[in-house]
Amino acid sequence: MTTGKKLTIAGLVVAGVSIYMAYLGAATSWQYYVTADECLADAKKLAGERIRVSGKIAAGSLQIAADRRQASFKLVGSSGNLPVVCSGTMPDNLADSMDVVVEGRLDGDRLFRGEKIITRCASKYKAQHSEKTP
Repeated sequence: MTTGKKLTIAGLVVAGVSIYMAYLGAATSWQYYVTADECLADAKKLAGERIRVSGKIAAGSLQIAADRRQASFKLVGSSGNLPVVCSGTMPDNLADSMDVVVEGRLDGDRLFRGEKIITRCASKYKAQHSEKTP
């Protein structure tokens, strides 16, 4: 086999492995999230699967451990509330009535066990109005 053929085969193998690794890395970011209501409605189907759930933390339900490594709260839905227990490092700005996305798994008893919390700040995305002075 010539050196050119060997290099071509090696290049194809490296390209194939690179494409496969890129696919695996991107596959986790393709997950969309479900709302708290959708999670409650499809609890049997979603039980045990890794999902992201979006919702607003119910006022007065947030409890954060002193070491900020665990939090429990309820995500508000129109048909009910989804209890959440999350382990890991908590965001500094985590607060009641905040929009969040929680990544984790739904237990069979409708308890969501989160591993990661992403806070959403709606005020950052609102259009700013400038007032014109006469």
